[in-house]
Amino acid sequence: MSRRFLLVDAEAVPEVFLQVLRAKDLLASGEAKNISAAARAAGISRSAFYKYKDSVFESGNNRSVLTVIATLRDETGALQALLAGISSAGAGIVTLNQSLPENGTAQIAVTIRTSGMLISVDEMTEKLAQQRTVIEVHCDN
Repeated sequence: MSRRFLLVDAEAVPEVFLQVLRAKDLLASGEAKNISAAARAAGISRSAFYKYKDSVFESGNNRSVLTVIATLRDETGALQALLAGISSAGAGIVTLNQSLPENGTAQIAVTIRTSGMLISVDEMTEKLAQQRTVIEVHCDN
């Protein structure tokens, strides 16, 4: 028999499912050192965690991904400054691709996860554009 998956609003599921997701997040982030600590912090028993851990997953609908495309000056620290600006906005860096420098500049594409951002994408782009080593920056969905 093949597995069947459903996408259900979190408001409609038993609380234990949300607690299992919380425990999984605690483990993934390193906030909890082991399953016992994660289950305790999430307010569930270890047996409840084990019962549902392989059956309950986050859909990822709230995890938007986009690509920041920038032209940087070929200077020491340019890439680090761009990445620091992205991180300080609360975005998670997923992938990074950079061309070889040519004529004093380099193209870079940084795929980011926007779900944890502290400011809007437009605000982040404006702040990145103000960096001395950024010649041009924009975002593609």
